Amino acid sequence: MDQFLNALPKAELHLHLEGSLEPELMFALAERNGIALPYSSVEQLSNAYNFGNLQDFLDLYYQGAAVLQTEQDFYDLTWAYIQQCQAQHVIHIEPFFDPQTHTARGIAFDTVINGISRALEDAEREYGISYGLIMCFLRHLSEADAFETLQQATPFLDKIIAVGLDSSELGHPPAKFAQVFAQARELGLLAVAHAGEEGPAQNVIDALDILKVDRIDHGVRAIDDTALMQRLAEEDIALTVCPLSNTRLRVFDDMSEHNILQMLAQGVKVTVNSDDPAYFGGYLTENFMALEKSLGMTREQAIQLARNSFEYSFATPERKVELLERLERFSTAK
Repeated sequence: MDQFLNALPKAELHLHLEGSLEPELMFALAERNGIALPYSSVEQLSNAYNFGNLQDFLDLYYQGAAVLQTEQDFYDLTWAYIQQCQAQHVIHIEPFFDPQTHTARGIAFDTVINGISRALEDAEREYGISYGLIMCFLRHLSEADAFETLQQATPFLDKIIAVGLDSSELGHPPAKFAQVFAQARELGLLAVAHAGEEGPAQNVIDALDILKVDRIDHGVRAIDDTALMQRLAEEDIALTVCPLSNTRLRVFDDMSEHNILQMLAQGVKVTVNSDDPAYFGGYLTENFMALEKSLGMTREQAIQLARNSFEYSFATPERKVELLERLERFSTAK
């Protein structure tokens, strides 16, 4: 089954590039840029990845991002993630990046996006991995700060497919960013938002109704609201669920308690994703494997989850046909 899950053609729709920064690469970039890390070894840094909640993770996440200084650093970060995708048969990706994490440190917006975009272009040319890049606003910062970021992004809109909303959900409801999301939509960008992870099902509703998002990131608390679950199913609103992340951050105490297959059975278009794989214990295949081991996920359910990831991606209609045909050939052959 593990071999089947790795070979399964997949798309990833919820991945923070900064969250794919492995300890080894963090140390290498720190050395390249003359940055002293508060850890004596890769092993000590890896041990620090044992955190208990979202805020502990975010503190480490932002600390790690400080080693990213040059365009080549952002290229190398993205390229390392792409190597994982190539090994795990992930053939379409829609990664997130957090420009405010870097511009606040004096790193130019173009340094960030040009490094990332160059790696994504190389991935498509060398491996045939299609992509769409999503720019996230940090919700613990102000909407004014988000507007400034959107303005910085304007010359690069040809490189960005959507805007998103991430960071600490509690205390920062979707309504806080209503105007900047409206502006992003006027610029022709699609929209997604983290909602219903730490926060309640109401945040999912508000992300849909106030931010007018096309997809919900996480969304596992939607199951607390029967009417919302019915709406998600009827309106074909996809959720980009991150199982290993949810257990590491204690959204669920154990993977055996996860509700992703329950939501799938109720007709919600859930997908599997890795979120911040360097910190949460695995990339996309490992998330699929965890569902099989803890929830008894079947091959048919795995194929449906992969199908959802293609159908509810932001790929072009032509590319979606190619992706779904490849999945069909695989599933028929198996």
